Amino acid sequence: MPIVLGSEQLLASAALDGRRVGVVCNPASLDADLHHIVDRLAAHPRTRLAAIFGPQHGFRSDVQDNMIETRHGVDELRRVPVYSLYSETREPTAEMLRGLDVLVIDLQDVGVRIYTYIYTMANCLKAARAHGLKVIVCDRPNPIGGVQLEGPVLVPGNESFVGMYPIPMRHGMTIGELARLFNEHFGIGADLEVVAMGGWRRDAYFDATGRTWILSSPNIPTFDTTLVYPGTVLFEGTNVSEGRGTTRPFELVGAPWIVAERFADAMNRRELPGVFFRPVLFEPTFHKHAKQGCGGCQIHVRDRWTFRPVESAVALLETFRNESGGAFTWKEPPYEYEYERNPFDVLAGSPMLREQIESGVAASEIARSWEPAVNEFAKLREPFLLYS
Repeated sequence: MPIVLGSEQLLASAALDGRRVGVVCNPASLDADLHHIVDRLAAHPRTRLAAIFGPQHGFRSDVQDNMIETRHGVDELRRVPVYSLYSETREPTAEMLRGLDVLVIDLQDVGVRIYTYIYTMANCLKAARAHGLKVIVCDRPNPIGGVQLEGPVLVPGNESFVGMYPIPMRHGMTIGELARLFNEHFGIGADLEVVAMGGWRRDAYFDATGRTWILSSPNIPTFDTTLVYPGTVLFEGTNVSEGRGTTRPFELVGAPWIVAERFADAMNRRELPGVFFRPVLFEPTFHKHAKQGCGGCQIHVRDRWTFRPVESAVALLETFRNESGGAFTWKEPPYEYEYERNPFDVLAGSPMLREQIESGVAASEIARSWEPAVNEFAKLREPFLLYS
């Protein structure tokens, strides 16, 4: 099912003619021929590329970890400023936007509430509204489709840079649809245009689009990573390795105190749908438990339509706690510009999930507890969907 990206539709039009353009992008901002949007804009005969903005991990996506800010600079080839929106500011300043006629956003999202690119987009909309600038969001596929929704909905009062609005962990929307939701329903009120894709369907996973997967960030190396990420990202809020420092981040989870075979057997006895847990030993080269052997599992998705990544991650968390002999702990602050709140709570969108796990509530029951809020969100999002 070949698709036409929003950026391709935009650059084929006259919408940018005579405009001084700033673009929010990273290495995944490519077209069908793997040409980067910055190169396309720099070569455009009727448009002037005036500024580049990078999200978390940087315009070049060369900064590996969370909470490592990137610097501002100048692009050596195009001789335009490069501004970091993961720095002392997460929102473009008046100085950064000065002289621009339009701000173009072309970022590959992964379909998960905590992924910061969607909040970089929201912050750009807020800044653009304050400074009277038009924003054009070029839509891209949600790699895990637009049908399935799952996970806790952020509870108002628990907002952060990994969760600004009350949406589920797996929201089933494209970045363009989210732009409309944030701008209209949540009241940002910017001058926004979303350039839709051609040919994308809600039930399409990324491997059905005919496009090449490019790392959306350093630890999302493959399309397979996106299938498990909505759940295993929660391990960032624990002392269990989420596989950073390996070639399979978020697919591998483990800790030094775990016996891999016993752990995987315990998980497979749960008979969770669409997934198999294969026992593994791995040694992260950096991040948690660097240079230490970790026992755990690799998560193999056998049926993406029945697999529930968030519920599966909760079951994994339960088993890690049960098998830890007291070694399992929640991560201590700071986390993503939050210096006092529990990092796991920041990820989950409230303390509720942590409290349920600590109280021994079964993963299946926890999953049922978030269904009413997810169903409400499904109704809320309807007016903002662009694809059938």
